[in-house]
Amino acid sequence: MSGSGSGTPALPSAFFDSIPRETGAALESYRQKDPTKVVVRFKATGNAPIMKQNFYKITSSNRFQTVIAFLRKELGWKASDALFLYINASFSPAPDDTVANLFTKAT
Repeated sequence: MSGSGSGTPALPSAFFDSIPRETGAALESYRQKDPTKVVVRFKATGNAPIMKQNFYKITSSNRFQTVIAFLRKELGWKASDALFLYINASFSPAPDDTVANLFTKAT
């Protein structure tokens, strides 16, 4: 089955009929993207190139892999070039972690 143009498969209606209404509402709210943004600061270390702009506003519902792809594009690097990112110079997050989750961990 396919969704209504959203690119995600639609769940059978029998599935939604068998779960409580509150659970269905929670699933629907989870699907919606959070429009809030967080300010991200990129700081070059070692021999990394210095960027013209260090602060960017990024949508908090994006995954960290989006941040990685954005930074590669800004630097003009290929996917094969090594890129190491750390949060507060302490840990390297997983690419599938959300920016909102990392923001709450870092603060």
